[in-house]
Order: sequence, then structure tokens, then C-alpha cells
Amino acid sequence: QVQLVESGGGLVQAGGSLRLSCAASGGTFSSRGMGWFRQAPGKEREFVAAINWIGRTYYADSVKGRFTISRDNVKNTLYLQMNTLKPEDTAVYYCAAQGGLYSGIQEREREYSYWGQGTQVSISS
Repeated sequence: QVQLVESGGGLVQAGGSLRLSCAASGGTFSSRGMGWFRQAPGKEREFVAAINWIGRTYYADSVKGRFTISRDNVKNTLYLQMNTLKPEDTAVYYCAAQGGLYSGIQEREREYSYWGQGTQVSISS
């Protein structure tokens, strides 16, 4: 069983930056694909970014060029560096881990078996 705990959310002004972290425990972190998703008020949860077990990355068009996903397999931690933040980035951000090992990059929620509790990111205009 994999446990995921996000941190790093907060309130920043538009144009600012935040770095989210997701600490993983209880599983083989280095062998799992990981992803970030977000859910804005009144909207469905959506894909943000993903990274597979060898470090290949993939981004939603809305964050490409502004967000960077990375992982530290020694610290069992997933990161999301968010730059040039916009009010429309306001959401609860969730990290997720795929159930299988050595899988490819996935942007579909159903491919992820483990989820964190989420961290709130609020961007003021």
C-alpha cells in the first residue's frame, strides 16, 4: 500500500511561483509512474503532469512551459515546480501513483491507484 502526502500549497499572486512536494511511503516509489492532477471549484479533476519511472515527462497543454514535474527516488518524493502562475491555476492539487510498476506515462485518472489528500493552491489576480 502506497501512502502519499502533498505539501507546499498556498496563496500567491499571479506571476508568482510555488513548489509542491509529494512524499511517498509504503511502496516501490522508484518503479512507479507518478502524476499530478488538480480540481478547481465546480469543475472535474483534470490531469496536470506525469512522470514515468525513468523520468520521462508529459504535461497538459495548459501548464506546458510553466510547470515542471520531477522526482527524487532517494527521497521518495515527487515535485511540481509551478512558475508564472495564473488565477486559473487555482485548485486543489493531488499527487497520484500508478498501481503497476514500470508502466508508461498516463494522463487518465483510472490508471492511478493511490492518491494523496490534496493541497490547496490559490492564485490572486
